[in-house]
Amino acid sequence: MTDDKRHSRWARCARQAVFVAMLLLCCLVTVPGCGSGTNGSAASGSDGEVAAESVSASTETNGKDDDAEASPAVDRETVYYDVEHVVLYLDAYGELPPNYLTSDEARNLGWEGGPVDPYRKDGAIGGDHFGNYEGLLPDGDYHECDIDTHGSRRGAKRLVWSTDGHYYYTEDHYASFVEVIPDGDSVTYGDTFD
Repeated sequence: MTDDKRHSRWARCARQAVFVAMLLLCCLVTVPGCGSGTNGSAASGSDGEVAAESVSASTETNGKDDDAEASPAVDRETVYYDVEHVVLYLDAYGELPPNYLTSDEARNLGWEGGPVDPYRKDGAIGGDHFGNYEGLLPDGDYHECDIDTHGSRRGAKRLVWSTDGHYYYTEDHYASFVEVIPDGDSVTYGDTFD
């Protein structure tokens, strides 16, 4: 093969490579949710809803998460009462949501039982030591909080957690427990203790 043919062939390959690279770049810039052309935002559908697939596609296209500091499933300033969000909050921040106060703190506000709302807006009881006197849970240092009590009296539902990061939920005031395991933005349920 002559030098001219080799040079011509190399030039044609180079032009094709440039064309393919430009085509890919155009695709990344113009397809919603692909690459950095979206400025990290998700595409909106005609009804204004965010297309979750676009965010996922952007992450997969770039090979990394564009939002390296992804926000957790719970917000630091939001109040929560349900077991799933309270567990995720404890797991993310190492403390109860801001609406919880210990029974001593509530008593200092005048609470003598019943709903905490009249004494503290959105209040719920939580953070007190749990003795595990029933002996159903593994040995550990535990605390507890009420679950699903927004605006109502304290019921039988409690979340008990250990200082080493284990969470247990009871709907029958400590007669039985189910382990609650944080799993990203959701929880799964594990072993039962009764």
